[in-house]
Amino acid sequence: MKEKGLLIVLSGPSGVGKGTVRKEIFSQPDVKFEYSISMTTRAPRTGEVDGIDYFFKSREEFEQLIAEGKLLEYAEFVGNYYGTPVDYVRETLDAGRDIFLEIEVQGAQQVREKFPEGLFIFLAPPSLSELHSRILTRGTESDEVIKGRMEKARKEIEMMNLYDYVVENDEVEKACSRIQSIIVAEHCRRERVQHRYKKMLESD
Repeated sequence: MKEKGLLIVLSGPSGVGKGTVRKEIFSQPDVKFEYSISMTTRAPRTGEVDGIDYFFKSREEFEQLIAEGKLLEYAEFVGNYYGTPVDYVRETLDAGRDIFLEIEVQGAQQVREKFPEGLFIFLAPPSLSELHSRILTRGTESDEVIKGRMEKARKEIEMMNLYDYVVENDEVEKACSRIQSIIVAEHCRRERVQHRYKKMLESD
């Protein structure tokens, strides 16, 4: 029996650097898991490419996918939808390959309900002032939107008890190293590997 892949969920408040950390992890030559590209109805930011950073959809297209049950999770955040296509995730895990999701906190809650055996990592900012500074640096949102993001971030940080691990994103390289160490440790968890040794004893 083939061992199922590991569902790795990276989540955290908006502006904490989820996308930056994910890109750094996937730039490493020894990465063996696949990235599940999220869908969103928000407009692409400078440099973002459809089908690589996100699948960019209209609101009507997204709501049709919701109605058809084609999303593993979805959330509406600051007026835009975000979600994860379900079929690709299931197929990848069943094939024994790890899959990496970078999603919003609301979405991670939904995934936890459907895949409680997944690995849930909360990416936290060093401080609220640093988080505010990072959102400001983007230069893409109005003061009102930034205020909304900060209020949302406070609530999301309070929800970190829903996660297995918390990684502080003080420096991108350090955060990536911590996340990769967690993934290695999860693959050594007794519940995931003991069946192999039971088989070994039975065949001896």
